[in-house]
Amino acid sequence: MKLRNVIVINLLAFASVSGLAADARERGFIGKGMPEGEVVFRIGKPDHETFIKSVRGQPEEKSWTYFPHTQDPQTLTILTLKAGVVVDVERKIAR
Repeated sequence: MKLRNVIVINLLAFASVSGLAADARERGFIGKGMPEGEVVFRIGKPDHETFIKSVRGQPEEKSWTYFPHTQDPQTLTILTLKAGVVVDVERKIAR
């Protein structure tokens, strides 16, 4: 039973490292008009989320921040979403 647990843990670790490797490259392909679900599928959940406008009956606006990645250690990616769609993509050099 212990061997099985070790194998499962190793497989999960390998899968997460593979996901991280694709993450940095995929961030450059996020663009305006992309739905929120596709963003999460491609690059994962944001490292930080801020609500810009959240009023009942109006489209929700929020900002998602992705901190620098080990494969792209100087780039901070900030997405602005309105009603579940990317309306702005900002990539900043963070030194």
